[in-house]
Amino acid sequence: MKPEIQKAYDAAPQVWLRQLAIAFAVAALLAWSSTTVELRNIKGDGLTVAGNILSGIFHPDRALLLNATTSGVPYLLLETMCIAFLGTMVGAVISVPLSFLSASNLVPRPVALAGRLVIMAIRTVPAFIYGLMFIRVTGPGPFAGLLTMSLCSVGMVSKMFIESIEDLDRKILESLDAAGCTTFQKIRYGILPQLFPDFTSTLIYRFDMNLRDATVLGLVGAGGIGAPLIFAMSSYRWNEVGAILLGLILLVLVIESISARIRKKLARG
Repeated sequence: MKPEIQKAYDAAPQVWLRQLAIAFAVAALLAWSSTTVELRNIKGDGLTVAGNILSGIFHPDRALLLNATTSGVPYLLLETMCIAFLGTMVGAVISVPLSFLSASNLVPRPVALAGRLVIMAIRTVPAFIYGLMFIRVTGPGPFAGLLTMSLCSVGMVSKMFIESIEDLDRKILESLDAAGCTTFQKIRYGILPQLFPDFTSTLIYRFDMNLRDATVLGLVGAGGIGAPLIFAMSSYRWNEVGAILLGLILLVLVIESISARIRKKLARG
């Protein structure tokens, strides 16, 4: 070993004692947490139910999976995807002006603070609560799910939009201003090219989240495939559960593949 390397190695702080103490503390916390786990109440029929669930997943109901009516898996998946997509778009339309009004580099600080408080209040309420509220207003159905997804999207999308707006390169705008460009030209050639990739990436990510949340919202009657899923589970029809879960897995894989390609194109410009 070279003298310089040996000298640097000897001068390096000896942190192995601290690392060992941290590892011991983590192990002690895990051991203490495991004392709350009770395995005495597991019944034999629970293992049977678990086996039936796995059997239903690997042997799905083909009739339900290939059913082209409104009660079939393809139609329910399409309804779920439409709820997620339209909810994302409506949320984006609401989020754009709200984000510009909440960006501290574009508006006075009191206005930006008021906008951020509105966004924070929207994000505080869980999607499940919004779903129950809108079901009381509009009745059960996909429209309640659409309103829920829209409002939930506003909370996250607005926050991400604000970060993109506040990261704008103002030198580009100053250059366009020096060139005598109008306000519309500065927006067209200076602001939109900077914001479009970030906005699109945020919407794609939110659509992925809404696709999963729309499934859960179906459990409270907000449309989509969640209600048939919970009904099938409550009735112990595990073959139908397997068909619905298989359809969801295929849908998520297809959406994920498409969104990954779009993100790659956005990253490459």
